[in-house]
Amino acid sequence: MPFSSLTDPVDLARAGAALEAAWTAIKVQQPEIDEKERERLAFIVASLAPLAMDEEDLAKRAAEKFRS
Repeated sequence: MPFSSLTDPVDLARAGAALEAAWTAIKVQQPEIDEKERERLAFIVASLAPLAMDEEDLAKRAAEKFRS
């Protein structure tokens, strides 16, 4: 479970929103991407959550790391 390390409800909500935003941005550029890659993105979001300023920052960082 990607978000199991997050215990604060606010952090969980922020991570969930960031995951959705990042996934949407990635799907726009790569519409053929496999849904299985979403789980990889979720783990990236979870790993970056403590470092991000807000959910926009988290989504941006996660999408960048996913693409690299």
